[in-house]
Amino acid sequence: MPRAVPADPDANATDLLIDRVKDTPDLALFSLPQDDGTWSDVTAREFHDQVRALAKGFVAAGIQPGDKIGMMCRTRYEWSLIDFAVWFAGAVLVPVYETSSPSQIHWDLEDSGAIAMITETADHFARFDEVHADLPLVGSVWRLDTDMVQKLTTSGADVEDSEIDHRRAIAKGSDVATLIYTAGTTGRPKGCILTHSNFVELSRNAKAALPEVVNSGSSTLLFITTAHIFARFIAVMCVDAGVRVGHQADTRQLLPAMASFRPTFLLAVPRVFEKVYNSSEQKAEEGGRGKIFRKAADVAIAHSKALDAGKVPLGLALQFALFDRLVLSKIRAALGGNVKYAVSGSAPLGLRLGHFYRSLGLTILEGYGLTETTAPLTVNLPSNFKIGKVGPPLPGVSIRIADDGEIQGKGIDIFSGYWKNEKATAEAFEDGWFRTGDIGVLDEDGYLTITGRKKEIIVTAGGKNVSPAALEDPIRANPIISQVIVVGEQKPFIAALVTLDPEMLPAWLKNNGEDPNQTLAEASVNPVVIAEVQRAVDSANKNVSRAESIRKFQILATDLTEDSGHLTPKMSIKRNVILSDFADVIEGIYSSSPTETQEQSAVR
Repeated sequence: MPRAVPADPDANATDLLIDRVKDTPDLALFSLPQDDGTWSDVTAREFHDQVRALAKGFVAAGIQPGDKIGMMCRTRYEWSLIDFAVWFAGAVLVPVYETSSPSQIHWDLEDSGAIAMITETADHFARFDEVHADLPLVGSVWRLDTDMVQKLTTSGADVEDSEIDHRRAIAKGSDVATLIYTAGTTGRPKGCILTHSNFVELSRNAKAALPEVVNSGSSTLLFITTAHIFARFIAVMCVDAGVRVGHQADTRQLLPAMASFRPTFLLAVPRVFEKVYNSSEQKAEEGGRGKIFRKAADVAIAHSKALDAGKVPLGLALQFALFDRLVLSKIRAALGGNVKYAVSGSAPLGLRLGHFYRSLGLTILEGYGLTETTAPLTVNLPSNFKIGKVGPPLPGVSIRIADDGEIQGKGIDIFSGYWKNEKATAEAFEDGWFRTGDIGVLDEDGYLTITGRKKEIIVTAGGKNVSPAALEDPIRANPIISQVIVVGEQKPFIAALVTLDPEMLPAWLKNNGEDPNQTLAEASVNPVVIAEVQRAVDSANKNVSRAESIRKFQILATDLTEDSGHLTPKMSIKRNVILSDFADVIEGIYSSSPTETQEQSAVR
């Protein structure tokens, strides 16, 4: 796709804020939550003033241009404040996931060469402090929970404005803007070098591609971790576009925050939309309205499909109007009543939910990208979005499909390489094209569909190639299922490990006449639960051939979490770790006699 905005190789990320202040100094860029449930606005001018004042504090503390500063912090206003202040001071921020272990913190800081560290909470500091002695380069350590911002701002009062003007202009487009360490689903995390041009050019072009979503009248409530490139890029783009941003890191408080903040668009992963749907269904079931909810959902999906077909029959239109008033309007109100769009990534949403939310009045624009691509390579367009696809390339981005089906990208958002790892960098490119490792197809309009991950393709003993995602994604949409891991490499048939969702399980058990206080271990052998998992597996199997279908599954007695080491911070499964940790369980699945493997069955 051609660029929508001419390239500016001399611009860096600070120019996005400078230009915003020039255009709309009194526009609210952020809103901060107050104790009474209201929100207090921060204008572009006020944010700029706070950024410069904090940047002076960094300068007074001895931070030099090009220095790396680690930061471990949940999603909050100070994330963007510090991000831009570090850029204005000429330095480079190195995000550390707030869930990282001491050894992971040590690797990120040591490998990047960080000379300072910012933590948010006492727990964050304690984990960092375990390895601080082994990080001789890390001198300054600041804690947000001990008034770091105010202290640095005060200490920098004597730094001249001219020094900040000089510092912020040092970096050019090709210079390092940040080092973001990959989640590490396999091997040690690698530091992705993202440049100022990656942020500037992608932000300006993405803004031009999505004017209905990001504009000076729109707003969003960020809740996914800003340490990940997905939310980090959106946060930067919102400054560029003049979008009002609020923050709520505690997902348990998300719905109340949505109701008071009333965002116009959301940034989320499919699991969030699945949980909103599943929670609504179980709440309706508890109130004796489960059948009505499911009927409303079926009508909503049929209505969306009819829109795609070009005509909604009168009978369907009347049914939809009724259920929209009785059911759908209540879900819409729970989301704040003002949401029109959502940007979804990291995993497929699924056709059913895509159609459901569209009829709800929420257009979910699925996109696709990686840390190495500054988040989005492609995204659906509001003016022409296709449910089930992840859209065309953004302006300034090119996509091609290699002979083996791998998606490859080139353009303004591609990183410049892995930090201090020339070998990995060379392996990541082919003829100048970045190799994503994912498999997909392009349609006649240039819209991309993701069909699997190259490294995850399972080859059975019979030589059948199976993409786990085609089975895992639909099964995971079931309300009581947390994670699914399809197995079968060089085995006679495909099987799966399944974990139960501890949040959704109690309500589902109660609604199905079971004891809601069952532990995960107890529920994993409950015949009613096993039958529900079997139903989800049967449904997914309808989409694949017999040779690709799941013949047996094992419900684990525990959930897979980031703390257990089985999920990344963006909730992707660490497949190799899981296969290793549960090798004996997997082997047990295949130790059954041949006659037992011919039909699907649950095993313990």
